[in-house]
Amino acid sequence: MRATTGWQSHDHSTVLTRVPIERRDLRGDDIAVRIDYCGVCHSDLHRVRGTLFDEGDLVPGHEFTGTVTEVGADVSAFAVGDPVAVGTIVDSCGVCAMCEVGQENFCYNGATSTYGLNRADGSKTAGGYSREYVLREKFAYRLPAGLDPAAAAPLMCAGITVWEPMRALGVRSGSRIAVAGLGGLGHLAVKFGVALGATVTVLSRTPEKADDARKLGAVDLLHSDDDFAGARGRFDLILDTISAPHEIPPLLHMAALDGTVSVLGYPGQIPLRVMDLIYGRKKLSSSGTGGRRGTAEMLAFAGEHGITADVEVLPSGRISDAFDRLDRGDVRYRFVLDLSDLD
Repeated sequence: MRATTGWQSHDHSTVLTRVPIERRDLRGDDIAVRIDYCGVCHSDLHRVRGTLFDEGDLVPGHEFTGTVTEVGADVSAFAVGDPVAVGTIVDSCGVCAMCEVGQENFCYNGATSTYGLNRADGSKTAGGYSREYVLREKFAYRLPAGLDPAAAAPLMCAGITVWEPMRALGVRSGSRIAVAGLGGLGHLAVKFGVALGATVTVLSRTPEKADDARKLGAVDLLHSDDDFAGARGRFDLILDTISAPHEIPPLLHMAALDGTVSVLGYPGQIPLRVMDLIYGRKKLSSSGTGGRRGTAEMLAFAGEHGITADVEVLPSGRISDAFDRLDRGDVRYRFVLDLSDLD
């Protein structure tokens, strides 16, 4: 086993403790990655607190960039020194219908998540709030040249989470899309939507974000009940990135004929009447991160268009501060941890 260090939560506390971590010895198709930067996802906070799953102690982190430090004997895609990016999935069965179409994130036999998963042998994956990670080469991605590695880290969860439904629902030049919530996911949804040629509007209860929305490329920000009522039937697609419980029917009200609301945040229970969908043939969908094919496509597109997250980089020892501020919404728009303080 290989020894490294990381930050672990205990008993649902957001005050994390520095602990030793063991990584497996490299198998033939494994690479070892020195983690340089890891994004702080809102789902990390939910999982530490036990509001998504009651998992006990966790080493979170599932969107990170780093450098290959060692390769297994059978590795062909990477060499020592290569810059790489890693996301939410680090293994899958590879043979089910989902894996065969490149949607390993929906593996019917259970994808191996980057952290918090109990493996068949009883062990639990430890995530990217650590200095080293070991994984199969096919679940790592070459970081496109020119992308800042700190700002690129959130692409591996926040970025792919908004990218896959955009592609699946056919966003293109002329599409009218709205992004509900201008946070970690939402600001990347605006950037990708604009780069795809769509007309993008932001829906937010924070009117102070209007300037940010326009700087990101959105044409407008709607923030009041009157704004929302006046947008009836306006959008082909509404990407709901809000991470707190909220109502979905008002978003469906703004979807056009045959329009879709894609729920990507964490609304909790969704009270819904079937008439909310029937009137206008509305659709309610969702998505969760992405598979290998979509992730590679997203990274290539981000590299071509120079798209990264707007980030605030903190030493990893300040993760508890990051959680506290994230809980208050005090970040524009993604915290990223610098793991060099774990040396």
